[in-house]
Amino acid sequence: MRFTVDRIDHVVLTCGDLDVTASWYQRVLGMEREEFGPERRTALKFGGQKLNLHQRGREFKPNAPAAAPGTIDICFVTSVGPEDVVTHLRECGVGIVEGPVRKTGALGPMMSVYCRDPDGNLVEVASYLEG
Repeated sequence: MRFTVDRIDHVVLTCGDLDVTASWYQRVLGMEREEFGPERRTALKFGGQKLNLHQRGREFKPNAPAAAPGTIDICFVTSVGPEDVVTHLRECGVGIVEGPVRKTGALGPMMSVYCRDPDGNLVEVASYLEG
C-alpha cells in the first residue's frame, strides 16, 4: 500500500533554555504556549501546527541523534506583508538577517524576512505574493 503525506503536524526544536525560546516565539511570532502529556511537555501552537520544545540534555525519546539548539532552518507563513514583518521584528528588538527578499515556497512566489531565534535557528517569515 502506498501513501502520500498531507501536511506537517509538528516540528521539534531542541532549546538551550526552553523558557527563553518559548517566550521568544510567543512574543515575536504570537504563538500560544501549552503544556501537554503526563510529562508536562511544552509546545507552541499556531494555526493547525505546533512546535514541540525539548530542553537540551533532557530530550524526549525517540529523538534525532544529533539534536542540538540552532540546527534548524524553518519557514513560517503570515498573511501580513513583509514591511509589517520588518516593522514588528524591529519593534521586538529582533535583528533581521536578510530581507525582504523574493523566494519560492511550497505554494509559489513569496517575500521572506529572515531572523534568528535565541538558539540561533534561522527563522523565515514569508508572505505569499498575489497572482
